[in-house]
Formats: sequence, structure tokens, C-alpha cells
Amino acid sequence: MNVKLALALVLALQVSVCLCEVPEPDKELVEKYEAMKSVFYKRLMNAYSKVQAAVGPMTESLGQGQGQAAKDYIEELQGNPKFLSAVKIGSGLAQEAAPLVDKARMAGLGLYGHYVRPHVGTYLDEAITSIKVYLDKVLPAED
Repeated sequence: MNVKLALALVLALQVSVCLCEVPEPDKELVEKYEAMKSVFYKRLMNAYSKVQAAVGPMTESLGQGQGQAAKDYIEELQGNPKFLSAVKIGSGLAQEAAPLVDKARMAGLGLYGHYVRPHVGTYLDEAITSIKVYLDKVLPAED
């Protein structure tokens, strides 16, 4: 019953979204967004590698019993058919949702570029530029 109701709600929302016209984002705005997104991911990967390098020796020095028990549990979990099917379903949903997420992102950028950017674009650009200086010191994108 709840699944039918949820499906009806999703279809109704999809129809209502299709009825409105969403402006296309500027090419310059999309390029700027993609550049910021790639730098953000580089910062995250750099931070992850630093944390992994700092925590790696600490995890190896933990008791062998705890570490071995965790490894055994992970290996057992990777062989579990229920877990494997859940991973397959999750990865399938992610692949199916990727075009929808991209479409929603472009719609959001189009709405931002058309309605919000003329009013707050310069202030936001200045704020991002000033924050980048501190981020480069604390969380650099490159080593």
C-alpha cells in the first residue's frame, strides 16, 4: 500500500515538474561549477590520504585479536549473498539515478543563474575566493 502511494506521489511530482520551464544554465557557470567540484574532490582525496597515512600505523599497532576479528568479519560479509545483492542493488540504483541527479543539478544551476546570481553572484564569488585562501592552507588540493 505504501509503495503504491509513494509511486503515485513520485509520478505526480514528475508531471508537475515537467509542466514548468526551467532555464538552461550558462556555459560559464557550468564550467565554474565543474572546476570547483573537481577541486573539492581533490581536497577530499588529499585529506583522506593524509588521514590514512596518519592512522595506518596506529591501526596496525592495535591488538592482533581485534584486527584479525575485524578482517574476518569483513571477509565473511563480502561472501554473504544478502550483502552482495544489496551492493548490486545499490550500485544499480546509483547508475540509474546518475542522469536524474545530473539533470537536477543542471536545473538547479539554471535556476540559480537566472534568479539568484544577478543579485548575490558577486558577493558569493568574493566569499568563495576569500575562503579558498584559507582552504589552501588547511586543506590543499595538491600535496
